Amino acid sequence: MTAQIGGAGTVLAEEQVRDFVARQLAGPEFDGRSVCLVVPDGTRSCPLPLLLSAVHEALYGRVTRLTVLIALGTHAPMGEAELAVHAPPLPGMTVLNHAWWEPSEFASVGTISADRVGELSGGLLRQDVDVRLNRAVVEHDIALVIGPVFPHEVVGFSGGNKYFFPGVAGAEIIDLSHWLGALITSAEIIGTRGITPVRALINEAASLIPSRRLALCVVVESGSGRLHAMSYGPPEDAWSAAADVSAEVHVRYLDRPVKRVLSVIPTKYEDIWTAAKGFYKLEPVVADGGEVILYAPHVRTISEMHPEIEQIGYHCRDYFTAQWDRFKDLHWGVLAHSTHLRGAGAYDEVNGERCRVNVTLATAIPEDVVRGANLGYLNPADVDLAACEADPDTLVVPQAGEVLHRLRGSTA
Repeated sequence: MTAQIGGAGTVLAEEQVRDFVARQLAGPEFDGRSVCLVVPDGTRSCPLPLLLSAVHEALYGRVTRLTVLIALGTHAPMGEAELAVHAPPLPGMTVLNHAWWEPSEFASVGTISADRVGELSGGLLRQDVDVRLNRAVVEHDIALVIGPVFPHEVVGFSGGNKYFFPGVAGAEIIDLSHWLGALITSAEIIGTRGITPVRALINEAASLIPSRRLALCVVVESGSGRLHAMSYGPPEDAWSAAADVSAEVHVRYLDRPVKRVLSVIPTKYEDIWTAAKGFYKLEPVVADGGEVILYAPHVRTISEMHPEIEQIGYHCRDYFTAQWDRFKDLHWGVLAHSTHLRGAGAYDEVNGERCRVNVTLATAIPEDVVRGANLGYLNPADVDLAACEADPDTLVVPQAGEVLHRLRGSTA
């Protein structure tokens, strides 16, 4: 059963947040148990200090152990100073980065067979996958996901069981799920309600976790961190309730496509690996042959943790599938990221690669690195925000990366 508070037209007060958390966590199922809180990193808008404080207030003294696990996926770890702000220390609460680079951090909870993967993916993929995740999850009695729900380029809407896979998962299930999303394409899956093939795969993996799974899903007012809504219950149900609200507040509809987008990237995205969300959320409204400019003067690298993306560059899906023997042994998660930022397109040996939209970086990344990665370059000093805002052919999107833009009449 799912409990919910708030909605699309609501902004919750702190007292309402604390009261909701206290009521949901008051049950005896937590008493004498160990609890792992799986939470987002700093790339997600979320009033995490408030939520953790409310959960701590409800559980401290009742549980045997309380661990906060930062769901990095494969993002860079958060430093001590960052963590002190992101998840402020509280008595009896341990805060850990998901150390995805350390093999000893993982426990295997089972295997999804090739036949089952084929069923879940609609026949797009067919191979066994070892389901590994951070052992902290399985070494606690209860795993409680706490985090926001937004439109998402790989799964449709983020949140829920996605905090386990890929949030604290091993490379095998990350690569498989992300490549499945890439095969479907970001433009096709982003903002899609219901159980997408990737969500189905994630839910199947989560069903193997031996700990009891619960989720406190929140819908955040993008740019402010205030909450529209909260839902609590089994991850599948709490996520679904939150995704319904997110679909109302995190999707902006345009009447016609635009020629150019200036996507202003907030500083919480520190490299293109994360800043690329400023493209994913805008690709659907750009006209054929149009351009998305990622304006991020603070960004100095394509990916701190995945330098191989500079070697393969950014390409459409068909570039990889038409040359699969050349690329199949690379991390599929890296290939997926490449396709998501390059967007829709086609490739064949005769005509080469033809992408629907041009992608330009206006960052502190050197021009030779940008062009070497198959992206356009623009000196950020040459970007005139006022002129762009006055240009009828240009859509300027501040704080890009969370609100999906769609054309009115498109299906979701």
